[in-house]
Amino acid sequence: MMIVPMHCSPIDFDPSVLSNEIALDEALDALDPLRHLRGDETLGDDGNSQSIVPVQQRSTHNELVQLTFPARGCSTAIHVTLKVDASPGCGGITWPAGEVLASYLALRGEEYCTGRTILELGSGTGLVGLVAGKLGGKVWITDRAPLVDIMQANVKLNQLQSSIIVSELDWAAAPPPEIPRPNLILAADCVYFEPAFPLLVETLSELATGANGNTILLQEETKDKRFFILLKKEFSWKEVEDDPSRERYGRESISLLMLHRKPRRPEDALGSSGR
Repeated sequence: MMIVPMHCSPIDFDPSVLSNEIALDEALDALDPLRHLRGDETLGDDGNSQSIVPVQQRSTHNELVQLTFPARGCSTAIHVTLKVDASPGCGGITWPAGEVLASYLALRGEEYCTGRTILELGSGTGLVGLVAGKLGGKVWITDRAPLVDIMQANVKLNQLQSSIIVSELDWAAAPPPEIPRPNLILAADCVYFEPAFPLLVETLSELATGANGNTILLQEETKDKRFFILLKKEFSWKEVEDDPSRERYGRESISLLMLHRKPRRPEDALGSSGR
């Protein structure tokens, strides 16, 4: 994966600044006012960091990421250009589970997506849906309002306006009527915030009603029993076994599951959500 920054970094400074120690210190202080408080990042004799404040990871802001996925049935690999930006929240950057799901779709190839109505939940940057669109699917990528702009930007970057529609979808509300019931539902990195677990299960249940395909759910924290207790009421599932990368990403606690909606009983309809 190659990251191309779109903002200023120390290597962009004028050479005269780099040769002047005082000017360089001032420029670095402007980029990171707390850098002197962090001190030495190495551990002391007591095993603790010598920093007064913790070392901070560099924030991602308006960067471009190039991703490539080998695809079965395609003469060339699938190339995706993504704008990533952490400003709207964690959904504005890429995460390993999303890349795993995108890789699996590419492995299945065009015949898996072509002609299908596909919906991605919690799309974030839209990576998984973009790959599905490049494989011939008619795709809806959805997320909360703050992420709509970055999804739209990525659809345009990849020239997929004719095959991908961006829509706001809040799990706390019923899916908008303009969003069709899909043949295939995709979700990656959606299981991390416990208060949203019942909302996600309910949204999946509503969208999967009458669907004649499968729901694929990818999640990192495979040990969270609270989510699966809720999920079991509406879905059965099995782990995807035809992915040659399964053992590798399994070591990172990432699992790829295929969900099937359980038949709805009459009493369930009577007690359905009042959203």
